Amino acid sequence: MTGRVHAPRFAGEVALVTGAATGIGAATARALAAEGAAVVVNHWRTERPARAVVEAIESEGGRALAVEADVSDADAVARMVATAHEAFGSIGILVNNAGVISRAAVTELEEAEWDRVVDTNLKGVYLVTRAVVPDMIESGRGRIVNISSDLALTGEARLVHYCAAKSGVIGLTKALAHELIPHGINVNAIAPGMTETPMLTANPVTYNPERERSIPAGRWGRPEDIAASVCFLASAEADYYVGWLLSPNGGIAM
Repeated sequence: MTGRVHAPRFAGEVALVTGAATGIGAATARALAAEGAAVVVNHWRTERPARAVVEAIESEGGRALAVEADVSDADAVARMVATAHEAFGSIGILVNNAGVISRAAVTELEEAEWDRVVDTNLKGVYLVTRAVVPDMIESGRGRIVNISSDLALTGEARLVHYCAAKSGVIGLTKALAHELIPHGINVNAIAPGMTETPMLTANPVTYNPERERSIPAGRWGRPEDIAASVCFLASAEADYYVGWLLSPNGGIAM
């Protein structure tokens, strides 16, 4: 007797993952595609790695499309969503992952850098969500997963702009959840801990053996750890999660 074959969780779905060329976004795009979703791989000035994600998905029998767009630019976002519609149809799963980081003491932080970090990490979530939600409302269903950070919970010196933006993502998530659940759209967030991505490894002050040993779980997070949480929140299994924050962080914040 053969075992039951389970259908992929996201068969027939269209997913948009922002900032999906590397790290958490790339792992999430591949995980959603492996479960049957057609995936729009958003990137900004990272065409080669984004293309590599698409090729990896296609090599495994999935469907994907790389689309370049600055999520802090409303016109670029509108073009991206239009391209997704033309290629795959309406978006039913949105993962707002695009983010940037820099470090500076508050007394040295330039206004332009504050704007760059906040616009990408927070305004981008608003702009992409605003562009995608009308189709979700029309269809009466949808899943939105916003990527925050454990630093929104703990704070860190020299990261006031980043922590402010990622804290804003949590507040935005909860407000959206109230507003959109009557339309069948579940909105939740994830606050990853220190995850082994290019954003982390580029900073030797943080990415070092001593810091890794300080994590109660004894290791860095892996992009796949976060992608698994995204897939859960995007699935029917999480139907009763509304405005919730999951924080896979290895015990850094409990």
